[in-house]
Amino acid sequence: MPSSHVLLDQVDVVFDDEHAVASAGLLLPATLAERLGIEQATDQLVDLGDRPGAAHPGRKLLTVVHALVAGGDCIDDVELLRCGSTASVLGHRVMAASTVGPGCAALRSATSASSTR
Repeated sequence: MPSSHVLLDQVDVVFDDEHAVASAGLLLPATLAERLGIEQATDQLVDLGDRPGAAHPGRKLLTVVHALVAGGDCIDDVELLRCGSTASVLGHRVMAASTVGPGCAALRSATSASSTR
């Protein structure tokens, strides 16, 4: 009987399919978020004014939440959602880390300003 490590040495893992979805487990939370209208509700309820990074708070929220669900633990991990066809199962445009970061800072600034009033 051949050793299993000999068989595993013959396996070649390659990511070359542009239609592959890295985190297909995101489909359920993405569907729930879409049906609940979280993006639209956030856009209506969160007003960040004219601060840099204030546009599209709903998309930014969903991007961060989906990155967290996929195992991310920092803003840069939202880039995980931009590989392969992962964005196609989310139901929203995935925002870049460079866009989400200023959005989080604007939200933090807005919430700390309102809590001091």
